Amino acid sequence: MNILVTGANGQLGNELKRLSLKEPSINFSFTDIEELDITNSGALRKFLDSNPQDQIINCAAYTAVDLAEKEEEKAYQLNLEAVQLLTRECLERNIQLIHFSTDFVFDGSLNRPYKETDKPNPLSVYGKSKYAGEQYMHGMETGITIRTSWLYSTTGKNFVKTYSILFYFK
Repeated sequence: MNILVTGANGQLGNELKRLSLKEPSINFSFTDIEELDITNSGALRKFLDSNPQDQIINCAAYTAVDLAEKEEEKAYQLNLEAVQLLTRECLERNIQLIHFSTDFVFDGSLNRPYKETDKPNPLSVYGKSKYAGEQYMHGMETGITIRTSWLYSTTGKNFVKTYSILFYFK
């Protein structure tokens, strides 16, 4: 089995790299923008022609929530347009796509945990761009979208490492 992981240098991608060592029978390809620009249809097509895949796990995303308000085009390029390209290639090639989204597709107004069936109402550019990617995949009736929040890992910036440092110094 061949699995392509995009966004491999982010928190989630790095953890998948670490976990992949436990699955030597699976051939993982880990890429980030340096190896594969998933916003470039020609580059994506060429990569998949040379490296056939059974699954793609899309960990790539524009995740600078506050900065997205100023960099709306960049947010939509990675969170919608790249998802559109991946979805079309996966449909054409019969590749299973697993895509990660965010709880920012909700407005936070409910006084209970959200369910996958709750109506999204994103308030920020980040949330709107991620929801647009979800909607495209859903409309094409393909792939799996996993909504998550508060990723943390051994790499990158995350709340566990931030608060651990604060508790250490108190």
